[in-house]
Amino acid sequence: MTLAVLLSGQGNQHPGMFDLTADWPAAAPVFVEAERVLGRDPRELVRSPGADLHGNRTGQILCCVAALAGWTVVEAARPARAIVAGYSIGDLAAWGCAGRFNAEAILRLAAARADAMDAAGGEGAGLAGIRGLRRAAIETLAGSHGCHLAIRNAADSAVIGGPVPALERVCEEARAAGALRAVVLAVRTPSHTPLLREASRRFEEALAGESPRRPPPGAPRLISGLDGAPVFDARAGLSKLAGQISQTIDWAACLEACREYGSDTVLELGPGHALATMARDAIPEARIHALDEFRSAAGAVDWLRSD
Repeated sequence: MTLAVLLSGQGNQHPGMFDLTADWPAAAPVFVEAERVLGRDPRELVRSPGADLHGNRTGQILCCVAALAGWTVVEAARPARAIVAGYSIGDLAAWGCAGRFNAEAILRLAAARADAMDAAGGEGAGLAGIRGLRRAAIETLAGSHGCHLAIRNAADSAVIGGPVPALERVCEEARAAGALRAVVLAVRTPSHTPLLREASRRFEEALAGESPRRPPPGAPRLISGLDGAPVFDARAGLSKLAGQISQTIDWAACLEACREYGSDTVLELGPGHALATMARDAIPEARIHALDEFRSAAGAVDWLRSD
């Protein structure tokens, strides 16, 4: 088996996002570290009535907690060959799964990343997802309203960023032009657009003070969530990790990298199943699931071992 592990971005946090890992013994240290950063146990936080799961800081930390806790399920299956790629904040979590940083560092950096983005992003801006139009048409439509291309998902799918009123107008016009889906997302910052250049600068400063570890034996291949290229030089990789906050992400290239690596099994870790859905189109020959689709962590381990 050659496994591709995809790490979710923000937008799909939900009260049951830790159902499979809450009592998984190997994930316990991740939740301990998360409580130190969040100020409360994330397993309790997500189920609290009225909890704001989509605030930038909370959302980014929760997505990293989900990824790192989910990774302990993957480790239990002992895949012989693996590649790991992260979408937006998932790109940071990927460095933890690949053994470059421990859980404490990843969660602390997630908070620093979110704080930098909040400081630079201001109020009233966000992201919208559009599917069913040619990417060039999406980019042209976005530009006509002062918005920016944020993520290339596929030839007919992209995410754009900008002021929310402008995003709403773009979505309305996209649907009128035949888009299958055009909605403003539950993300409150214009990630991966030039509006966040200052956040990239601040986060690169934070990363400069970190000392990534050499990947341990058997660690998965880490690819950059910015462009799908393998990360061999840690400092160059960290520069990309900071740069992707304000640069367009090429997620289609990340999925192509997984396919070229020979991935015949794909598992998405994190809330939701958006990446698994995209992977089914990009790597149709592979077995694909999101961890959220299983009833138990043990069931996910059995599936990973069943190839």
